[in-house]
Amino acid sequence: MNSFAAFTSLLLISAWFSFKKAPKADNEAQSKNIYDYSFTSIDGKEVKISEFKGKKILFVNVASKCGNTPQYAQLQALNLKYAGKLVILGFPCNQFGFQEPGNKDTIKSFCTKNYGVTFMLSDKIEVKGKSQHPIYQWLTQKSLNGMMDSEVKWNFQKYLIDEHGNFVQMFSPKMKPDDASIIASIEK
Repeated sequence: MNSFAAFTSLLLISAWFSFKKAPKADNEAQSKNIYDYSFTSIDGKEVKISEFKGKKILFVNVASKCGNTPQYAQLQALNLKYAGKLVILGFPCNQFGFQEPGNKDTIKSFCTKNYGVTFMLSDKIEVKGKSQHPIYQWLTQKSLNGMMDSEVKWNFQKYLIDEHGNFVQMFSPKMKPDDASIIASIEK
C-alpha cells in the first residue's frame, strides 16, 4: 500500500469515527437534566438547581406591576404549606409590558413588604427571546425537557418539576397557584 492509499484510508477511518460520535453528542445535549443548571439569586449568590433534588420545584416568572402580582400571596402560602416538599423559585422578568422595572433591591423589598415572600427569588432574567436564561430554555424546549415545547406567554407562568428533575406540567399565567390542578400535581 502506498503512502497516499494509507493516508486516504486513515482519513476515511477518522471520518467514520467522527460520524459515529456525532449522534451521541446530540443525545447528550438532549438528555441534559434540570439539575445541571444554576442561577443567580436576588442576593447575588449562585444557586444550583441540584440543591433541590428530592423536592418538587415550581418555577414562576414574576413581576411587581402586573394584574397577576397578587399571586405572590398564593405562592407564599404554597411555600409555607408544602415546606420540605416543594421549592418555589421566582424569576423576576421585565419582558411583558415592562411590569418589572425595578432593580433587585426594589424587587426584594416589594415582595417582602407587600406579600411576605420568603421563597427564593432570582436576579432579573429574560424568559424568552435571544437572551433567554438557560433554565427557561430547558423549561420551554421539548428537546431539553423531554415533555413539551412551550412559550412563556406572560408574567406568572408556572412550570412544575418532580422530585427527580422530570418536567411535570406547565400552568398558564392566569391559573392561580392554589388552583386544584396545581395542588393535585404538587400532592401527587
